[in-house]
Amino acid sequence: MATNLNYHQSSLVLSEELTIIEKAKRNPQFFAPLYNKYYEVIFRYIYKRVDEQESAYDITSCVFVKAMGALNKFEFRGVPFSSWLFRIAKSELYQSFRDQKARRTINIDSVTIVQMVDEICDDRSEENREKLLKSLTLLKENELQLIEMRFFEKRSFREIGEIIGLTENNAKVKTFRALAKLKKKFNKQQYE
Repeated sequence: MATNLNYHQSSLVLSEELTIIEKAKRNPQFFAPLYNKYYEVIFRYIYKRVDEQESAYDITSCVFVKAMGALNKFEFRGVPFSSWLFRIAKSELYQSFRDQKARRTINIDSVTIVQMVDEICDDRSEENREKLLKSLTLLKENELQLIEMRFFEKRSFREIGEIIGLTENNAKVKTFRALAKLKKKFNKQQYE
């Protein structure tokens, strides 16, 4: 599995980021570099889940307003600031889904589907891609989120745990359980 450098950062980069965060805690004008660095990533995360540009802009704005308002509560835990922002984004998304009483959208590109099919079976056929998409829709929201973060966004278990409020080990266990459930649902379709 390739490492995505947007999510995995060196200790030097994390230290520099912490310096910016500490400045922003004292003076909100220093929040701009954090906003500029993470806006696009947070927007894409939200847009993939709502698949509606205006809603994605609104929710992303709420994320950064809440982040600025709660910045003094931020505690550095050895992971990128983005993990904290993703936790806020997750919360805002769920609130949006509750407010709209709507189910989230699964918006996955074809390259990701091919990689996921490779993870589950050896056959990359169109039929298996469609089975995978159907299987993904059968997962619970929290299971789907774990699969997305680990396999589509290439996040470490530590980051996943930080985002969803679990220990690293618990994030790993829950992710593998979700993957096992996905494989089971996928294989069940083979016999239908």
